[in-house]
Amino acid sequence: MIAIERALGADVIMQFDHVIPGQAPHDDALDASERSLRWLERCRTAFADTEFARDGLHPQALFPIVQGGIHADLRRDAARRIAAMDDWRGIAIGGLSVGEPKPAMYEMLEVVDAVLPRDKPRYLMGVGFPEDLVEGARRGVDLFDCVAPTRMGRNGTAFTRDGRLNVRNASLRADRRPLDEDCGCSTCARFTRAYLRHLFTAEETLGLRLLSLHNVHFLGSLMHDARAAIAGGDFDRWSRDWLDRYHSRSLPVP
Repeated sequence: MIAIERALGADVIMQFDHVIPGQAPHDDALDASERSLRWLERCRTAFADTEFARDGLHPQALFPIVQGGIHADLRRDAARRIAAMDDWRGIAIGGLSVGEPKPAMYEMLEVVDAVLPRDKPRYLMGVGFPEDLVEGARRGVDLFDCVAPTRMGRNGTAFTRDGRLNVRNASLRADRRPLDEDCGCSTCARFTRAYLRHLFTAEETLGLRLLSLHNVHFLGSLMHDARAAIAGGDFDRWSRDWLDRYHSRSLPVP
């Protein structure tokens, strides 16, 4: 697996790990975490033994993955052992957003935040809802990836600063506003909520594309604002205000 990723020229190569359901019991989480640590040793050896690299200016990186379920002792132990194992170029946090309650995910991020080196990028795997990106950044996460923005877009849900918006809702039939009035994406610049609702009710593929484009742009813009707030020393206030607005909508999230 490592040799294949090397040959493909991946910038970041992930170790092989064992992911378990979000609320797995301690014994199962321990077994999976220990197996992941054993596999990490083998992946690190394979990574060092292969000579592939894209070029001298952009060397490839192997990221380990911290597992441990929703058990603080396992997360803490895995993070410590991984940090001591090598001078990694970045460290991933896996096995979250797989069925556990969101507060449990945030708690695990706080656990590893206290252990992982602060001078290395932290990558939270498979997490991509707006509120989770902000909550993750508040707990030291730098990188995210997820199918959520395009999957939600294909299903008719748009991300907005006031929460998620179901474009199939009949109340949008004559709504001339964009999906999010503060968004600068091409979808919001050209199309109304009413037209986007029409596309979905008519089962036009264009609707899926436009919402997916909006959601991806929305998350990129969100992280741009987060970086600016961090650079300006105002991240705590910015994130608190952003989350307060996002969670304050009167309608239930679809």
